[in-house]
Amino acid sequence: MKFPSMAEADGRTLGDEEVAAVERVIRSGMLNSVWGTEARELEREVARMYGSRHAIACSSGTAALHLSVVAAAPDPGDEIITTPITDFGTVAPILAQNAVPVFADVDPSDGNLDPGAVAALIGPRTRAIMAVHLFGAPARIHELRALADENGLTLIEDCAQAWLAELPGGGLAGTTGHVACLSLQQWKHITCGDGGVAITRDEELARRMRLFSDKGWDRAAGRSHAAFGLNYRMSELQAAVARAQLAKLPGVLAARRRTALQLMDALKDQPGIRLPRPQGHAWWLFPIVCPGGDAPELAAHLATAGVPARAGYLAQPLNRAPVWEARIYGTARYPLDGYTPNPCPRAERMVDRTLLVIDWNENYTSGHVEAIAQEMARYRGRA
Repeated sequence: MKFPSMAEADGRTLGDEEVAAVERVIRSGMLNSVWGTEARELEREVARMYGSRHAIACSSGTAALHLSVVAAAPDPGDEIITTPITDFGTVAPILAQNAVPVFADVDPSDGNLDPGAVAALIGPRTRAIMAVHLFGAPARIHELRALADENGLTLIEDCAQAWLAELPGGGLAGTTGHVACLSLQQWKHITCGDGGVAITRDEELARRMRLFSDKGWDRAAGRSHAAFGLNYRMSELQAAVARAQLAKLPGVLAARRRTALQLMDALKDQPGIRLPRPQGHAWWLFPIVCPGGDAPELAAHLATAGVPARAGYLAQPLNRAPVWEARIYGTARYPLDGYTPNPCPRAERMVDRTLLVIDWNENYTSGHVEAIAQEMARYRGRA
């Protein structure tokens, strides 16, 4: 059985609406968002969806995260606490601002930041906490916000994998932190190839992010550069496609949730696995924890049977990535002189032995669910 893939048309919701959006922009003659209308409309639509005062569209999810670090305004050498189980796009902006990533361990049930581990690492140079809603599962963001408020820190939510994930007690992931970041990259719930959006309710944080995304250019003051910045502008073509995709997002989430709950039900009695908590989950991937440590063997069995599964999600957690032995700033090591990432034993065990992820897709059917469940049962029958 073939599983739809987000790398191909059968696993995406791209269609006539996106074609019409691209044609609309091309026929307008204006592809640049400074003078166009599509990016500003996308910002208004995302802000309305999330109940946020401000949304800043930019060129990628990583760019959105960079804007969030700029908003937090760390001094060189300040620390930002984050998770070792995430894409490097979470960590790269910390380094880009000459800040230091401090890795906190995770809850082994879902791979999200453990607030207790975060609390133990807060020190005099801590400037922010960057939480990731991993695979679409809501992190313990209210506890992290309490920590941030107690210590005068900025809380950043990386929602790249968690469009419309719902928090316990109500509200969306991305609405508790000071800044939240969304991704429109090829593999996300909705896509314009690459693109991102940063959202905030704070006027000053929005001002910093918008300036930085446009080379520090205060457009209201003429050709005047009010601050340092880069060009992280989203194009009108990206924005037009993103707007068409945004309209489809509720349907994408509903379809993913429907089949994920079917698989949850099919696997509920299988031994040797721990299933995710479904409440509020956005199901970017379907994660399974194997407490016995046989995730690599189970993933290999599933992959051989044609199920798009892999162990660990990452080759190694980011606190063990080879980048820390590389030269990041030419020959200088500052602010990483003598830097050794914290050990995170629970994250390391998850990536090495217990975490398995199955690609998930809005175009999966009950047949795909049944095929996965059958192969899981076959593996357990042989083990």
